[in-house]
Amino acid sequence: MKLPKTDSIRELAEFWDTHDVTEFDDQLEVVAEPVFVRRAGSQVSIPLSPADHEAIRKMAASRGMDEAALIQEWVQEKLHH
Repeated sequence: MKLPKTDSIRELAEFWDTHDVTEFDDQLEVVAEPVFVRRAGSQVSIPLSPADHEAIRKMAASRGMDEAALIQEWVQEKLHH
């Protein structure tokens, strides 16, 4: 069996839902350097009260998204509207 050659998140998720990485030991390679590197300054840490964090978590969950995506949406709205 071969590893899938696709960039589709959905296809990859479906594949890995039914397979284990140990099935592909012979196709894996050791990578010495990081493959994904965050750009400097691409993240901001924001202190929140536990109540604010919980409110954001609930709002995000109600919209089917994670907290970071919701906050990023709010920032984009403020910057571009």
